[in-house]
Order: sequence, then structure tokens, then C-alpha cells
Amino acid sequence: MSLYILVGAVEQGLVYALMVLGVYLTFRVLDFPDLTVDGSLPLGAAVSGALIVRGMDPFLSLLLAMCAGAAAGCVTALLATRLRIMSLLASIITMTALYSINIRIMGRPNLTLLNQPTVLDALSFIGLPRYLLTPLIFLGIIIGCKVLLDLFLHTQLGTALRATGDNPQMIRSQGVNTDMMVILGVSLSNALVALAGGLVAQSQGFADVGMGIGTIVAGLASVILGESLVGAQTVFRQTLNAICGSLLYRLTIAVALSYRVGFLRLTPSDLNLITAVLVVICLTVPLLRTRLVMWKRAQGD
Repeated sequence: MSLYILVGAVEQGLVYALMVLGVYLTFRVLDFPDLTVDGSLPLGAAVSGALIVRGMDPFLSLLLAMCAGAAAGCVTALLATRLRIMSLLASIITMTALYSINIRIMGRPNLTLLNQPTVLDALSFIGLPRYLLTPLIFLGIIIGCKVLLDLFLHTQLGTALRATGDNPQMIRSQGVNTDMMVILGVSLSNALVALAGGLVAQSQGFADVGMGIGTIVAGLASVILGESLVGAQTVFRQTLNAICGSLLYRLTIAVALSYRVGFLRLTPSDLNLITAVLVVICLTVPLLRTRLVMWKRAQGD
């Protein structure tokens, strides 16, 4: 694997770590199965790209992309909490609607950002080569988002949010409105996902309506991969899981696509297949580990 491919994998791992942080919020903190991310990632890309083409500052476009993502998450949460639609079905409804909304925002299925100003161009004064500058910018953004998220989850509101996912009946008895906590958590999750989408569009130079396909599976794979390496005892380590898992996932994909697996030569079209296999492996490893421990104990007896 060449240095160019390695740096590219790290770059993707860092920018998609924002998406994985969003998936972590709904999947681990709220225990809310949310497929909205498959639509909110291209939503962030569409909003940021469309605004940049119309002359808006790229930094401000990312802020508005986050607002759009938060609105999409809010719709999903309202469908689940106010209309009592099953959470998984509510997210599917929102994701389906976002496909058409994203095309409306861009005016076409895809939008090019070539020769348009981006956040990477605005920070090019640092003087580093583009292939090194981009990962460093993404690293700074993900560290900032991680610190802010850690601080938020340790506040009184953040603690109520975590308790809503752990034991909603208990926290409800303490006078906390769990429906509002779900709305807050899902909105924040999709805001992070939309921010990732906006950054991906600006770094790759285009936004596409289909760029969110498989996002939720990749996010879950990254969360599970990170947990298998780092553990999940504290909030700090849980958010670190997301970042490490995202990097590991992208590096694994890069390695799989760079080398021949047996007689099979993998191509980028096999990305979803690789992801599915990784998820299955990550989900079965804890079970195999438990059975191995039980077998060793039985042998010792």
C-alpha cells in the first residue's frame, strides 16, 4: 500500500469520525436505531455545496449544513416521540424524504465544487502540502468536536441524555422529559453527520445524492471496531472509540482494496460487502471470546 493511499485512508477516517460520533450518540447513548444518517450525510453535503456555489462563505455553509442535519434529526425524533411511530420506521421515512429534498437543494442529483472556495483553501496559508494539510485540519476539527461532546455529556443535560438511553423509566420518574431528550440527542447526532457530509463534499470537490448509501453500516462497524480495541468504560473512552474505530475501518478498507484476497481481487464496488463482513466479525468476536473463556474454565475444572 502506497503512502498516498495510507494518507487518503487516514483523511477519510478522520472526516468520517464525525459521522461515527453521531452514530455513537444514537446507537450507544440513546439506544435509538436511526437510519436518518444515510440521508443527513448527503444533506450536509448538498446544503454546504449549494451555498458555496451561490457565493456563501464555506465556514458559514458548514454551520447551516449542521442546522439542516439537526432539523432532519428533529423530524425523525418527532415522528417517533409525538406520533409514536416506531423509531426505525420513523428514521426510514425521514431518510426516504431526504433523497428528494437533497435533489431539490442541489437542483440536480450531483453538484461539482471545482474552482469553488472551501475551508481547505482558506487554511492553505499554513504552507503545508494539500495531502498533509487536509488530514491535519480534519484532526483539529474532530478533536474539537470530541472535547465539546465530552464536556456536554458530563453536564446535567448530558447526564439526563445518557440516563434516557440507559433507563428511561427511572429518569422519567425524576421529572425529566425523555421525549425532549430523544429529540435533542437525535438532532445533535444528525448535526454531526451533516457536518461530516459538508466537509466530505468540500474535500472531494462534489456533492452527490447517493453519497450516503451505507453510512449507517459503516458507522456501526466503526463503533464496534473501536469498542473491541479501546473498551467502553467512560465517556472519554467511548468517544475515543468512535475516532479510533473510524480510522481502523478506513485503513482496513484501504488494505482490503490494495491487495488480492486469495484468488479474488477486490474493487471499490465491493465496499459494502467488506463492510458487512467486518460488522459480522466484530459482532461475533465477543461471543467467541466468551465461549473461549468458558471453555478454558471448564478445562481447568
